[in-house]
Amino acid sequence: MTESVINFPSQAVSDLEKMTQDYGLKVARAIQSEWFGGKTSHYKEGYGQRSRYGDSMNNFHNLRLYARGEQSIEKYKNELSINGDLSYLNLDWKPVPIIPKFVDIVVNGMSQRNYEINAFSQDPSGVSKRTEYMESILKDIRSKQYNDAVQAGFGIDIYQNKKETLPDNEEELALHMQLNYKQAIEIAEEQAINVLMEGCDYDLVKRRALYDLVTIGIAATKTNFNYSDGVKVEYVDPSNLVYSYSDSPYFEDIYYVGEVKTMPINELVKEFPELTESEIEDIAKNSTSYVDSVIKQRYNEVSVLYFNFKTHANDVYKVKKTGTGADKVIKKDDTFNPPENMDGDFSRLDRVVEVMYEGVLILGTDKLLKWDMASNMMRSKSDFGKVKMNYNIVAPRIYDGRIQSLVGRITGFADMIQLTHLKMQQVLNRMVPDGVYLDADGLAEIDLGNGTNYNPQEALNMFFQTGSVIGRSFTSDGNPNPGKVPIQQIQNGSGSNKLQTLITTYNYYLQMIRDVTGLNEARDGSLPDKNALVGVQKLAAANSNTATRHILQSMLYLTAEAAECLSLRISDIIEYSPTKEAFIRAIGAHNVATLEELKELHLHDFGIFIELKPDEEEKAILENNIQVALSQGLIDLDDAIDLRDIRSIKLANQLLKVKKRKKIERDQRIQQQNIQAQSQANAQAQQVAAQAEVQKNQAKAQSDAQLEQAKSQFKAQYLSLEVEAKKELMQLEFDLNSKLESMRSQTKQGESVKKFESSGNDIVTGEAGLDKF
Repeated sequence: MTESVINFPSQAVSDLEKMTQDYGLKVARAIQSEWFGGKTSHYKEGYGQRSRYGDSMNNFHNLRLYARGEQSIEKYKNELSINGDLSYLNLDWKPVPIIPKFVDIVVNGMSQRNYEINAFSQDPSGVSKRTEYMESILKDIRSKQYNDAVQAGFGIDIYQNKKETLPDNEEELALHMQLNYKQAIEIAEEQAINVLMEGCDYDLVKRRALYDLVTIGIAATKTNFNYSDGVKVEYVDPSNLVYSYSDSPYFEDIYYVGEVKTMPINELVKEFPELTESEIEDIAKNSTSYVDSVIKQRYNEVSVLYFNFKTHANDVYKVKKTGTGADKVIKKDDTFNPPENMDGDFSRLDRVVEVMYEGVLILGTDKLLKWDMASNMMRSKSDFGKVKMNYNIVAPRIYDGRIQSLVGRITGFADMIQLTHLKMQQVLNRMVPDGVYLDADGLAEIDLGNGTNYNPQEALNMFFQTGSVIGRSFTSDGNPNPGKVPIQQIQNGSGSNKLQTLITTYNYYLQMIRDVTGLNEARDGSLPDKNALVGVQKLAAANSNTATRHILQSMLYLTAEAAECLSLRISDIIEYSPTKEAFIRAIGAHNVATLEELKELHLHDFGIFIELKPDEEEKAILENNIQVALSQGLIDLDDAIDLRDIRSIKLANQLLKVKKRKKIERDQRIQQQNIQAQSQANAQAQQVAAQAEVQKNQAKAQSDAQLEQAKSQFKAQYLSLEVEAKKELMQLEFDLNSKLESMRSQTKQGESVKKFESSGNDIVTGEAGLDKF
């Protein structure tokens, strides 16, 4: 079936015309013509009439066979056959599965990379909360000295945030906002997305998409919403995709995209029960006869095209002034124009927005099963004029509509490896073992001396068992014997050189595969160099990871797009789906605190970001930095624990710098405090010593004063006693003199005079004793 190219209908028509079945059928015919129409009349093996869809499917099919090590062997047979004759070749034609190894290395390595979905509220409410929080922290940072003075002077805490967790400067504030600040509504959104992804087994979808990126260079997913099942993210086979021309790796500029599904007729009737018996019979007949030339389908199956078509629509409103002066707005279609004779009582208000139509076409027929404007279109609240399609596609190496893949780069080298392998089999088949040459005439001249001759069997037995041989230099006639060595070794080594050449060729093409893909030996550890340092091996592995970084980034883009679509669909679940309660309970099982936030989740607008968790190499580098900082005393153990909990290596290194600086500042403060404490202790010791010296001097002076006082007292007492003694002596002398005079005046006898003289001697003795005292 050959038909001319059908162009798409004009989009410069009214919205009412775009809604008609006739307009939808024109769009469906144009898509069918572009992808399935007969632009050329020749055929391609296995897929019949050549078309864009057939070429794409054929190419993807061959690449997938190479990726499985199951490519066609006809090209190898044609290479080795002579006029198609293979009767003289006894070879194992099974392909060498060299490409599957490299595919598995990339797919399995990237499947192990974990990521985290981060949601940031970007609606005015969320931005306002984040701004207010930052301003309150900045206010506390800038007024820290004043707040401390108020708290010290009056005992009043006027900080708006906890002083213990307050950043010291704006650099730490930026880290604090990225690491510690999270609004409750954002946590609820992240948990909601994770619950939906777990529900649709997104990890399996991701693995299949990653395999497609490595094998055929393109991957796709689809986000579906229905009232019974809620939201689902499904895998889409790129070989079944149809889309408008795009040079962008992310296909954001396409205006239609669709998917061909081959399904049993009974499944089609379940989905569209309004079909009549005659329509079903006509669909089965016409679809099979048309599609068999392009798509392989089994008996009782039909091929159905599900597609999205993006266009624009005019939102038109009639604005009417009421008698009170207020404006009344009424929804109208885009054909509405206010009457010219109404003196300004009516006016037109309009805007242009993107809309998406959904269609279903039975390929090979004009039967359009569905053409409606999509309900619950995915629109970001921050950009309401744009609409997202249900399909997310990425092809990191696309140019001019041609897609390049990792497997596609190396199929030629894989063919040469297979041919080399077959040649090696040929050489091995034609190689013969080493033999011996036996000269029967030389044996006839030998006599063993026991009456028997040296026969060939006996000679061979001796040669193979002992390696020795008996010969004669001369014949029985005395002439030189030309067969004096009757047995000689025959070396058949010509095939070994060819085999070594083929092994070198095999290794050359294997190395070419490594060079082209960037998957070196260090990536898979297949041939580590025993003399290479560990750091060199790790550097080689890191370079290999860089060579395939675009595949990982493409997978992360698909994940981010799927998460964003789920984020936009969550509001549909909460507002419309009967699974709302089960969905809320599933999230509440993770965190009951988010249940209240879910009630207003659909009112917010979120930005979705994918944060790739560090791999083992990055973790090792961070751990090495932590260990070095710990060994040098630049951070504490608590700081190391906090750093290991951070999933972003960049943020962890930034926080490590901050922790290091704060630790140094803290140590300097402690050192200054120790110095001040030591100075105060020294000053106090000096003060105590001085006080002790003063007290010592005071005690000495006091004792000296007391001694002097005692001396003075003793001297005064001595003088007082001396005076009293003198007074007594003088009184005694006076008394004696008085007696003496009295006695002299009496006229007594001589005895009285002698007695008196004797008493006088005693008196003299008393005067001497007084002087001695």
